[in-house]
Amino acid sequence: MVQSINTATFNSTDLDQLAEDLNRDGICILRGALDRSLIAEWKAAFDELFHERQQRPGGLAPRGTARCYLTLPWVAPFANPAVFANPAILGVIDRVFYQEYKLVQLAADIPMQGSEYQEIHRDFRPLFSDQIVTPLYALAVNFPLVEVTSENGPFEMARGTHVMSREEGLVKVQAGEIPMEQFYLQPGDVMIRSPLALHRGTPNTTPDPRPMIVMGYVMHWLHTHKVDLLLEEGYYNGLSPELQQLLRCQTIKQLPDKATETYVNFQY
Repeated sequence: MVQSINTATFNSTDLDQLAEDLNRDGICILRGALDRSLIAEWKAAFDELFHERQQRPGGLAPRGTARCYLTLPWVAPFANPAVFANPAILGVIDRVFYQEYKLVQLAADIPMQGSEYQEIHRDFRPLFSDQIVTPLYALAVNFPLVEVTSENGPFEMARGTHVMSREEGLVKVQAGEIPMEQFYLQPGDVMIRSPLALHRGTPNTTPDPRPMIVMGYVMHWLHTHKVDLLLEEGYYNGLSPELQQLLRCQTIKQLPDKATETYVNFQY
């Protein structure tokens, strides 16, 4: 486990509260956790990559009408410890994961103009069954590369449904007892959430894509066959032992020029 350090923005009390929110609601938001200049750098690199992947067969994974998923290559500016090992992000994760954990995913969810409401779903199955409450064993860390508004496809989730059976949660949502809440974010905001909470993507009615980065962190024993990290040996060997331990990855001499997406089945 990578140890967290104090930051100027989030002290121990802040991180304790965020972890409490995450355990209770299945979600917490770290406002302004990442520098806006860093986000701007990611956005410029993403735009170039997205345009190239759109031209390539299999370069994007479908996520419904006018919505896609893109695994980010482990190169600059995406391969940045200030992001994947951010002290505030890991400070929250350290408080809810009580064993070693691994980063296993770095990608983007992209609704475009014409996208629709997804079915309400989970990203993971419960560990055992819906009759046994599943503790937090996997987390999605999301941050947008643009402002997220009501018009460009905000993430929508029902708080607290990560500790309910899927059927119970759906009944409460359909009865209006638990609302499907939209989360609006500024560049630099970070959202940490349980993938077991009931959620869905919403329509992007604007002409511009809305890229949302997703980093997946899981307990060290969880098998994640659908997602993977591919790193060049030189980069990996230059990392500290703590950062190497954080990453579950495959190392190769050189990254491939033409990547295709295989993570298609994502709803439960």
